[in-house]
Amino acid sequence: YFYFFIWICLPKGCFCSYTEGKSLRDDEILQNLPVGTTATMYFKDLGPQLGWTMVFLAEYIGPLLSYLLFYFRIPYIYSNRYALSSSPHPVVTLACVCHTFHYTKRLIETIFVHRFSHGTMPLRTIVKNCAYYWGFSAWLAYYINHPLYTPPSYGELQVNYALILFVMCEMGNFSIHLTLNKLRGDGPKGRRFPMPNKNPFTWLFFFVSCPNYTYEVGAWVSFSIMTQCLPVAFYTLLGFIQMTIWAKGKHRAYIREFKDYPSLRVAIIPLIL
Repeated sequence: YFYFFIWICLPKGCFCSYTEGKSLRDDEILQNLPVGTTATMYFKDLGPQLGWTMVFLAEYIGPLLSYLLFYFRIPYIYSNRYALSSSPHPVVTLACVCHTFHYTKRLIETIFVHRFSHGTMPLRTIVKNCAYYWGFSAWLAYYINHPLYTPPSYGELQVNYALILFVMCEMGNFSIHLTLNKLRGDGPKGRRFPMPNKNPFTWLFFFVSCPNYTYEVGAWVSFSIMTQCLPVAFYTLLGFIQMTIWAKGKHRAYIREFKDYPSLRVAIIPLIL
């Protein structure tokens, strides 16, 4: 039998642990915890929370809509003589299509593909994330859709090669998300690490633990090349740094959990990082 001494108990938005600083996973069973017949449970109020589906919807709808405001050049953004006009450069329209496709895909994945291991995120973190995504999207859109925007140096050749890379990375990213979705379908008792399958885009699993981040970085690198816009390159760099941190954390977790985890794999960049 367990005798629990509950210091603070809140019904929602609580952090629960049997040792201070270590949280319990949702799938853990009390009888299986490495404690004696007497245990102390710690509860911590995490404050206002929001479900992960709503988190991603909030993060991605903002960039999708804010970019379109700049693309259609609504009044008061640029000079009035450019209001509601279109850019003479085809790459501007192509960039808008790619950006819209990217975030529309993310929204569809959030609703139909992603499964989340954690239930909620603190509201204050959501505000920061939305400010990041929405703010950067507006910044990129301002320069790409600016009336004085200059197209890439190598013209259609540069744009077309970048577009091919962008499409391939988007397809790869979607393929990895589908693979991870099927993996989570086994539930906590059937946990296993992801492996490549017949889909060639999943073969990146031979070399990295988080190919979804690899493809995501590749998509933004190609978008940077396509637009030849410095703010896009800066945003890509920041995203790469953050995704590298996430990928390394996931890579370490795989190594700790699975004794037979492939030694050839690294976190995000094949054979390098």
